[in-house]
Amino acid sequence: MFRPRTSFAVGALILAASLGLTACSDSGSSDEGAEAKTLTLWHYEGPTSAMGVAWNRAIELFKASHPGVEVKFEEKSFEQIQQNAGMILNSDSAPDILEYNKGNATAGLLSKQGLLTDLTEQAGERGWDKALSPSLQTTTRYDDDGIMGSGKIFGIPNYGEYVMVYYNKDLFAKHEVTVPTTLAEFETALGTFTKAGVTPLSVGGAEYPAQQILYELALSKSNRAFVDDYQLYKNKVDFHGPELTFGAQAFADWVAKGYIAENSAGIKAEDMGVAFTQGKFPIMISGSWWYGRFATEIKNFQWGTFLFPGNTLHPGSSGNLWVVPEKSKAKSLAYDFIDITMQPEVQALLGNSGGVPVAADPSKITDEKNRELIANFATISTGDGLAFYPDWPAPGYYDVLVGGVQGLINGSKTPEKMLDEIAKPYHDNLADLGK
Repeated sequence: MFRPRTSFAVGALILAASLGLTACSDSGSSDEGAEAKTLTLWHYEGPTSAMGVAWNRAIELFKASHPGVEVKFEEKSFEQIQQNAGMILNSDSAPDILEYNKGNATAGLLSKQGLLTDLTEQAGERGWDKALSPSLQTTTRYDDDGIMGSGKIFGIPNYGEYVMVYYNKDLFAKHEVTVPTTLAEFETALGTFTKAGVTPLSVGGAEYPAQQILYELALSKSNRAFVDDYQLYKNKVDFHGPELTFGAQAFADWVAKGYIAENSAGIKAEDMGVAFTQGKFPIMISGSWWYGRFATEIKNFQWGTFLFPGNTLHPGSSGNLWVVPEKSKAKSLAYDFIDITMQPEVQALLGNSGGVPVAADPSKITDEKNRELIANFATISTGDGLAFYPDWPAPGYYDVLVGGVQGLINGSKTPEKMLDEIAKPYHDNLADLGK
């Protein structure tokens, strides 16, 4: 899943220049880096996000418990790591630990290539496996083909995430719109805003948000069997079946009816989120990763959230993973850091900062909104409602979906043509896997 970030330096050239600095780690030379004196850590969470706040505290706790060890933290952008992870982790410039996206096309691919450390033994010894529910463990385990859901543990999440509907309570009240509980009611609400001359949805079509809306619509006609077929390759997927056909057609209809602006094809996720915080749109469909930021930045209106109306399945999963590169020079220290992110203090801080901790004591979450956020995630995960993300099934599929949904937004592709376009690389990947 692609994620919004605050501004970072981006691009392979900048990243390549920074690799020279991280390559100078003076970590020790033992097999697990037990004698290492430096831990090089990368992640792409903004400092005011729930994860950024919690992980900064984890770094403080790590330093206190590891006197004499230097932590070299480097904040990267999601795009830098997403686009260059294979090159980075296959070099001597690999960090000792980093945040990485979960799923077949990302962590699964790197595990298949032998670039990630097997964490199964550590997870058992340190109790990480017991702290994660079975549904959350789906994204931590990968088989020899890099397919999630079974096999060895190659990453550990310390938070969960899911897609929901953010709404501007003031604009809902102004236009006398109530919170919908079914898809039909949701579309009526969207129509009410449109008739009043208000584009209802803030959408980022140039990145991940638009494809997640299409996926939500497809999930409204789906069951667990469809998700398992699409994500885990249990059976062949018909891209012109009822689920994806409805998703693509409904999305195109939303564009035609003015619920989604045609210029949103070129809008990035960051700009989508900023527009919502400025009160320019009454609704934004996106993930829990925005929650802490909105709690901090929205000052001029009341806002809330609700689950996509009528759905029992939602885009979501464990959060991104802490992974330890096979070439890490300080694996023992990396395991210790992961352990600290699972400690009660860090988990509670994550929850009280607007995140979704995987192992927090609910009584330690003091904010009512944050408790609602966490409770909704618990409802989804315990009800087997996590449907993962649409771009996970195949390497490079993210860009395929971005282009496909952009075509629906700007009218250059019909739903049928768009589905044909996204079906080919999906099935090509299955053929490569011998499935």
